[in-house]
Amino acid sequence: MRPSLYLASQSPRRRELLQQVGFSPTVLPLRASPGRMDIDETPLPNEPADDYVLRLARLKLAAGLHARTRRNLPDLPLIAADTTVAMEGHILGKPAHADEATAMLRRYSGKTHEVFTAVGVAWQGRQGVVLNTSRVTFKSLNETEIATYVASGEPFDKAGGYGIQGRAALLITRLEGSYSGVMGLPLFETGALLREVGFHHTA
Repeated sequence: MRPSLYLASQSPRRRELLQQVGFSPTVLPLRASPGRMDIDETPLPNEPADDYVLRLARLKLAAGLHARTRRNLPDLPLIAADTTVAMEGHILGKPAHADEATAMLRRYSGKTHEVFTAVGVAWQGRQGVVLNTSRVTFKSLNETEIATYVASGEPFDKAGGYGIQGRAALLITRLEGSYSGVMGLPLFETGALLREVGFHHTA
């Protein structure tokens, strides 16, 4: 049987990654506090990207624990994560419109940026959070390539405005770090955290 766990994330990519390595995740809707359904993902003033994703992963982990308790669910392992892209010290979130996505891709053209993903795991009163950092390099992009990618619609639900597992793979010349981490859930670190909290699985 596939080991069951909870995923405090609506990301289909994180769910697919967990399924890929043999888990059966159940998505928990997040509640930052009673009466509030969403977590404020606005970066704090001058907050570094690594601190930002670690803070949000901890908030999402806490919100997931709250949701599990509120719904009186079994104490299965809970996973939460957050991903952000940073370039030259600036956090780049999900583009709100085509012009923003275009500007992001122009910034990436011929350059390297960082992708930070923090993942947290909780089970039976034990918790752990870890940060994964990867570096992604784009080829020099012309305006036609940028416009074609933006028109595909792929940038709009993704941190940093691209999906390495999608059409953007044709634009990326180099990856240093974790492919699954850039997708949104570093699987090696996730497995290590599960073992750290005492959940030994055979996935």
